[in-house]
Amino acid sequence: MKKNRPVLRFLLLAPLAGLFGLIFGIASVYLYLAPSLPSVESLKNIQLQTPLRIYSHDEKLIAEFGEKRRTPIAFEQVPQQFYNALIAAEDENFYSHPGIDIKGLARAAFELITTGQKRSGGSTITMQVAKNYYLSSEKTFTRKFTEILLAIHIEQEISKKEILELYVNKIYLGKRAYGVEAAAQVYYGKSIDQLSLAQLAMIAGLPQAPSAANPINDPDRARQRRNYVLARMFTEDFITQEEFTKAASEEISAKYHGLSTEIEASYVAEMVRSELAELYPEDLYTKGYRVYTTINSEMQVAAQKAVRVGIHNYDRAHGLREAPEVLTPYILKEQQDVPVRVGASIWKLGESIPSINYELELPPSPDDLNRYTWAKKLQERNAPGDLVWAVITNIDDEALTATAFTADKESIVLNKESYEWARPYVNVNIIGNPIEKPSELFSIGQAVLLEPRGEEIFLAQKPEVQASLVSFNPQDGGLLALVGGYDFSLSKYNRSTQANRQPGSSFKPFVYSSALEAGFTPASIINDAPVVFEDDSLEAIWRPENYSGKFYGPTRLRQALYKSRNLVSIRLLNRTGVGRTIRYISQLGIPRAKLNRDLSLALGSSGMTPFELATGYMVLANGGYKVEPFVIKRIEDSEGNVLFEHEPKQVCPDCKKAIEEYQAKLETRIAENPEALFNQTSEELPLSLEEFSQQFPPIAPKVMDERVNYLMYTMMQDVIKRGTGKRALALGREDLAGKTGTTNDQKDAWFSGFNNKVVANVWVGFDDPQTLGKWAFGSNTALPIWVDFMETALKGMPHSPIQRPEGLVSVRIDPETGNRAYPGQPNAIFETFRAENVPQQMETPPSYVEPNGSDQTGSSQQDSENIAPEQLF
Repeated sequence: MKKNRPVLRFLLLAPLAGLFGLIFGIASVYLYLAPSLPSVESLKNIQLQTPLRIYSHDEKLIAEFGEKRRTPIAFEQVPQQFYNALIAAEDENFYSHPGIDIKGLARAAFELITTGQKRSGGSTITMQVAKNYYLSSEKTFTRKFTEILLAIHIEQEISKKEILELYVNKIYLGKRAYGVEAAAQVYYGKSIDQLSLAQLAMIAGLPQAPSAANPINDPDRARQRRNYVLARMFTEDFITQEEFTKAASEEISAKYHGLSTEIEASYVAEMVRSELAELYPEDLYTKGYRVYTTINSEMQVAAQKAVRVGIHNYDRAHGLREAPEVLTPYILKEQQDVPVRVGASIWKLGESIPSINYELELPPSPDDLNRYTWAKKLQERNAPGDLVWAVITNIDDEALTATAFTADKESIVLNKESYEWARPYVNVNIIGNPIEKPSELFSIGQAVLLEPRGEEIFLAQKPEVQASLVSFNPQDGGLLALVGGYDFSLSKYNRSTQANRQPGSSFKPFVYSSALEAGFTPASIINDAPVVFEDDSLEAIWRPENYSGKFYGPTRLRQALYKSRNLVSIRLLNRTGVGRTIRYISQLGIPRAKLNRDLSLALGSSGMTPFELATGYMVLANGGYKVEPFVIKRIEDSEGNVLFEHEPKQVCPDCKKAIEEYQAKLETRIAENPEALFNQTSEELPLSLEEFSQQFPPIAPKVMDERVNYLMYTMMQDVIKRGTGKRALALGREDLAGKTGTTNDQKDAWFSGFNNKVVANVWVGFDDPQTLGKWAFGSNTALPIWVDFMETALKGMPHSPIQRPEGLVSVRIDPETGNRAYPGQPNAIFETFRAENVPQQMETPPSYVEPNGSDQTGSSQQDSENIAPEQLF
């Protein structure tokens, strides 16, 4: 018996020694790791990596930039059913354990020791929070011990509710989605509180294998995981048998949903992102910056729609460039009596097809199967712009209709009005014969693009022509809307800000403004007659012409502008001087370096962007003040703190007048009492000039005489009332002014127009400059887009004309000579002049005869000239 005592003692003491050893080991690890543990308190203030978000002026989401899609939400915003699913699947003892699950860890350790493999996880939700916020994903014992210690600390410092909120906002759930709200948007296009039980269970099951087992990458594996989560919820009494059965049988509805923006403004978003990249190069896409722009969401939507409608209208006028592709049918006519393979089974006509994912009416026909097969192919195609893909499934020559089947399984009837434009394209000026019946154009299985437009739908094609639209608020320079092309996803090239194109006649108002400033008047007469330029710097002799090829003799400037007479503009520029005109125009906001230093400047030959041209037009629209264009109004951090707020210089004549009057009073007081120079305050004038000025917003400088500005406004109103811009009369407003522009060979078509509150510029052309066709002009190509946009932009806006300033005089003149009309002259018209420029010469009545007997009835038209530019006059 005594011999057995040492053995007994060993058997009793060994476990005790092992326990003490384990305690000592844990204590040693704790003492080693504890000093390096991060503060749990920092979890409450931790900065989640959230993307950059860009908003319109009225807080509609424009774009989101960042590697991680994340939308942090509060605990209360997540449905309780989701927490139930999460706890059932990931951590059934969450509410009772102290941060670690001893049984789970022991089970995981035993499996690892006995099998050499990790079969079940021992991590609790708290441990996952510790790992996700503080630690890496490396698989080492040190990292695991640190995770355990951190989890215990976290449980001691913050509540279970706070732990769950941290978890649901941090966890990765596949497809760049971080956090449950982002996952709900990515997989279902909805907020987390709008999901069904099955969908919540699907997301709750993703943390185990978010990349490999999400419902997009592997639907079958995702379904199995979802049903496991549902089964665990049923076992834990979170759901009933009926709820489990219904949710477990629900079809997989997940599909990838891109960023759900509220308005389409990708070109604007890229402009803003590029500008911010210089300000915040290190953390732009992770700090959750919110940028609020000047974009008006309603105007932006209207601009995008107007540009696309205008492009498609141009496209339809020039015919169908190539026949649409014909998709291969799943079942050919000769195969209809032959068994075919569908999924994993063999199928014959009349048999049900349970393996097909489509909702077919059984028994299906070959036509049914073909349509649904084609629809699936179309789902894989991205349609440009607002177009949709469809496939032709039926042609009826007697009814002159064709039937198309969309990717969303919608059946659409195309009548003759839908497709009759699609005559064969021959060249930019010629299209082929009319289409008599749909079979000439369509064939079964043809993949076609359709353009929905209100109640109508048209056959369409991917356009080649491009367009841009830029709109500003001329009172402060804020960008209201911008479209840089047909579709940003097809081309990132921003034609509004990057394309240097010749503005043509839409540049003439700047040349005319310079001339009025120099003393010309709207009634000044310039001869519209042929001229030839001989200059050694030119490769060939230049013979500019009016578009019509005709010459109209002496012409008033007002008439020359609204009829867009090229030769008058050239002669006018020669009279005022190229250098002087460039100096004048450059102060309006047009880059001087881009202005040609020759007489071709008068015809808009200087390349510039639509953005730059629209910037100059703001001066014409606001009464003569230079405002700087801007798009970023405010930048906030993720907590809503304002990091930057733009204070633009604004047009405020009343502010400027008040400051000038106050300055005059101060100067008078100082003149009367020089000592007041050192004491500029009194009961009458309590503030210094600087203090008084600070009561007003920053004031834009005046760069154009307000009288010159008003005269130009009335002349450009005539462009709309009686000139090339008559289409704008459809808006039914009296406050609009503008100018068309068309360059040589119709390579560029423009319209720029405004009232006192909105400026808009439209350009149409090809990226590789080529003719738009001999019938394409600013008046019928760009102006309709402008009208469509302005109809929305001006809706509900009171008429806002430029107010007539003091110092102008209206007198009756002879429309042929520009002289003052004689009393009672029947064809006299009213014209407005600056007071110092009123014509002094009065027209001679026709009955008056000079003493020498000569009849003063007017001058003859000037003959053709052949002179050098410097000898033009």
